[in-house]
Amino acid sequence: MLKTKITQLFDIKYPIIGGAMMWISRAEYVAAMSEAGGMGILASANYKSKESFANAIAKMKELTSLPFGVNINLFPAMTQIDNTEYIDVMADFGLKIVETSGHHAPEALVGRFKELGMTWIHKCVGVKYAKKVVAMGADVVTVVGYENGGATGKLDIGTMVLVPVVVDAVNVPVIGGGGISDGRGIAAVLSLGAQGVIMGTRLLATKEAPIHDDIKKSLVNANELDTMLIMRSINATHRVLANDAARNCLSLEEKNAEFMEIYEVIKGENAREMYEEGDINKGILACGQGIGLVHDIPSLKELFDRMAAGAEKIISGLAQT
Repeated sequence: MLKTKITQLFDIKYPIIGGAMMWISRAEYVAAMSEAGGMGILASANYKSKESFANAIAKMKELTSLPFGVNINLFPAMTQIDNTEYIDVMADFGLKIVETSGHHAPEALVGRFKELGMTWIHKCVGVKYAKKVVAMGADVVTVVGYENGGATGKLDIGTMVLVPVVVDAVNVPVIGGGGISDGRGIAAVLSLGAQGVIMGTRLLATKEAPIHDDIKKSLVNANELDTMLIMRSINATHRVLANDAARNCLSLEEKNAEFMEIYEVIKGENAREMYEEGDINKGILACGQGIGLVHDIPSLKELFDRMAAGAEKIISGLAQT
């Protein structure tokens, strides 16, 4: 069994955390991650009102009795309602695991986390930021390397270096990610000193993922060369699938287009329609280089069991050499 400080802290079977994904990390999917032995993170930014968020939490409670977390997004453009209202709902339901991510540390929210007895995970991009939030009281730090899908931050540091430098810099458990798609990735990140892994891209190609089957098939057929970086010119670098929308965005950036022209290509509504309708070129699809290791569409339970078994085999084999 892969017992780590993260499995012990959250009382979960595997040290696998599901990344919070816009349009995707909703109640049914997040509950399935927890039921599969990992820990799902509900993306609060998916909900535009206190009532809809409360309904999602109630649904989660119906679907699983196992631990799950809630992501509070600190990117201004992603905030649908006042973050204190999300926390009010969490308090009403007695939720104790909160993850924050975004451009800045949640100074205004930390006191509330502590008052409510929450375990606070903060997702950041490097040592400087990790040390800051630990000093503020973060219980766990999450970092993902440059290979990851979605926001890559400004530092451009790969997983093999980022994880251990952060592990060395802080005295709390670290969750590491960026390119993790199989048991080898879990074993590697744990060997770097992390106590758990976070995944996003690999989880898109699962039976429970709430996206069109044509999108899942496109991801399975992609390889490690099929991602690209966009939005660096607007200070929001993302690694995404190299589709028509992404290429259009990059072309507009190279032409110094106005932000609103770029926005019409990258806006979330396009991505939502892509996931629902199956047109892979409709919108921006956050996708990490680990897509090159994705070759099938298993259930979440099949995937987590397989990854954990693979990691255990590698770790035990290394111990015997």
